[in-house]
Amino acid sequence: MQAPLATPTLPPARVTAVLRILVLSTFVVLLNETIMVNAIPRLMREFEVTAAAAGWLSTAFMLTMAVVIPVTGWFLQRVTTRTAYGLAMALFLAGTTLAAAAPAFPVLLVARVIQASGTAVMMPLLMTTLMTLVPPHERGRVMGNITLVISVAPALGPAVSGVLLQLGTWRLLFLAVLPIAGAMAIVGRRRLVNIGEPQAGPIDWVSVPLAAAGFGALVYGLSGLGALLVALFVWRQLALQRSSTPLLDLRALMFRHFSVALALMCLSFMALMGAFILLPLYLQEVCGLTSLQTGLLLIPGGLTMGLLGPQVGKLYDRLGAPRLVVPGAAVTALCLGLFALMGERTSPWLVLAVHVALSAGMAFVFTPVFTSGLSVLPPHLYPHGSAILGSLQQVAAAAGTALVISVMSGRAATAAADGAAPTDALATGVQWGFGIGAVLGGLAVLVALLVRTPPVPEPPAAPEVQGEEGTPLDKTAPTPG
Repeated sequence: MQAPLATPTLPPARVTAVLRILVLSTFVVLLNETIMVNAIPRLMREFEVTAAAAGWLSTAFMLTMAVVIPVTGWFLQRVTTRTAYGLAMALFLAGTTLAAAAPAFPVLLVARVIQASGTAVMMPLLMTTLMTLVPPHERGRVMGNITLVISVAPALGPAVSGVLLQLGTWRLLFLAVLPIAGAMAIVGRRRLVNIGEPQAGPIDWVSVPLAAAGFGALVYGLSGLGALLVALFVWRQLALQRSSTPLLDLRALMFRHFSVALALMCLSFMALMGAFILLPLYLQEVCGLTSLQTGLLLIPGGLTMGLLGPQVGKLYDRLGAPRLVVPGAAVTALCLGLFALMGERTSPWLVLAVHVALSAGMAFVFTPVFTSGLSVLPPHLYPHGSAILGSLQQVAAAAGTALVISVMSGRAATAAADGAAPTDALATGVQWGFGIGAVLGGLAVLVALLVRTPPVPEPPAAPEVQGEEGTPLDKTAPTPG
């Protein structure tokens, strides 16, 4: 077993600066996961592709994330913080530049894969750095700000794309992001510090293709093959844990608090991503709203989740996880049930109100889930715990999307065969899709009842932390407050 990484002590201002850079950078890259949703009809016309082919611009992003993230647990322990950040932002910028200039659909698809490769590194890097730098009694407050990245960025993707598409070409989706990401990359490389020391160690080349094929097959929808390959990957990691260093250390799953948080996160993301896919379709094809109106209507929900994040984090530090996640999961399930009752005559203002309430419920779930789950792990498992969370988050998002779309399409086809008008048939399908989301939300409530306040681990001694030029930083500074 690897020796635990000690928790470094930095001046409060430096901790804030490091986390702010990582939070803003991760927000920018995660925003692109769902930014293509509203652009699909326009891309179908411009590139003359089917809806299924255009949908690959989102599916390929999630697929790449699921394939790359399992490797990050090993990768982040073997390179410096600044190297990992630089690689992630370089890949994202290269993919974004290529996407903005893409002359054909296959080129745009490749660009999305490159974008996702950089995004896959950023999320585990952010979580690992946070858990290393922030003391346990303050993690709820800080994780509340991270909720802005984890939940709000994907939630705002369709809204931002709706506004940009109203202003001009779909290429604005990438041209608007490019200068922001470029500025963040420059500032980040200058101001980030290296946390801890890289640990030399070989990579298990058998585990890499098993992880890629297994998690990729699950996201793609090949559940049987994916389950088999993931089982082989798990068996391989368990064998490596006894003799050498695994690619993804599954000993994190032995901590009950982490496993319960993982299950709750998966169910919540399945329900949430299904709702994100259905809402633009419902608002535009059933209610008749434009892409701009749809984007504007979805913005308040994303902002609600972001604004509540820091407040929920402070409540977590005072009250613990159980008192927050149970009501949060209950509100989420209730809102998804209300969406299942809506039809083509439902007022958009009611949709807005329910979406805001749904976003508030999710805010009370995600911050405590991520904080309590990772807090129980020893420091040397932070990168692996973050990678497990990130990988299963993508699998859950893809599974939730595929499930609700499948149910929606099937019920809509049945209604159309029974003689319903196209809009009525689609409305019926959407209601069934939201109904599936409500069922997933109900299961999340049951899992939330199992959440307990985790014990606070003893902090290890502080090691030396390197600055930009490799110079030691002050280790006598006060604890961040």
